[in-house]
Amino acid sequence: MDRDIKSILRSARAKRVYLILFILFVLFFTFNDIIFPWYVNQGGIVDVPSVVGQPLDEAVKNLAAQGLEGRKGDVRMDKEHSAGMVIIQSPFAGDKVKKGRRVYLTVSGGEQVATVPNIKGRTLRDARFGLEREGLKLGAVDYRPSDEFPQNTVIEQSPAPGTSMKRDGYVSVVLSQGSTLQKISVPDITGKSLTEAKTLLAAAGLKLGNITYIPSLELLPNTVVEQFPRKGELVANGQAVDVFVVQGGEKNREIIEY
Repeated sequence: MDRDIKSILRSARAKRVYLILFILFVLFFTFNDIIFPWYVNQGGIVDVPSVVGQPLDEAVKNLAAQGLEGRKGDVRMDKEHSAGMVIIQSPFAGDKVKKGRRVYLTVSGGEQVATVPNIKGRTLRDARFGLEREGLKLGAVDYRPSDEFPQNTVIEQSPAPGTSMKRDGYVSVVLSQGSTLQKISVPDITGKSLTEAKTLLAAAGLKLGNITYIPSLELLPNTVVEQFPRKGELVANGQAVDVFVVQGGEKNREIIEY
């Protein structure tokens, strides 16, 4: 008798467990496949449109037409897109979201710009560092006599100080060759190429004068073999130095250049 009672109780307990499991399964199915989808879809589901590359105002209007709310987010410098253009959106295009969802838009601030610093009166080295600190580069360098600025300091710059320009832009300068009354010792430019000779003379406040080409089998073409005035002579600032140069294949190019 006791065994029959225990068997009945076990059978009743098992049925209760099976019944509970069945009820849980039904509830899970009901919520997962019926109630939850109904709740999610009651406001409507839409595909997020792509608004990247559009002006911010236009992007907001296009999102609103789909029942979404466009919100301006970060502003990032971007040289590929002009200022005010949408460059990133979240959620992404094609995502399925409920109507009324906010879409955050990252907007381009345009290409980075820099303000040209005042480098007048600085040496070439200081001028280069000053430009680099502002994200700019040193451009063309020219020379001119000046009674106001010491030799090898900046007397002019282009663009002018305070000008806004794109980062990595070039600023050209004019360096002082010193006073017109100052006497200068002529540097030795023999054995140098025409290009090197011109650079050395300009740095000293002088300029390249007449070029006479002569033949030579021992020296490289365009090598300076003689100069007038000679090295060490004292001359006025800005005076020309005439040279004799080895004739070569680049003769015509050098004559045009200088």
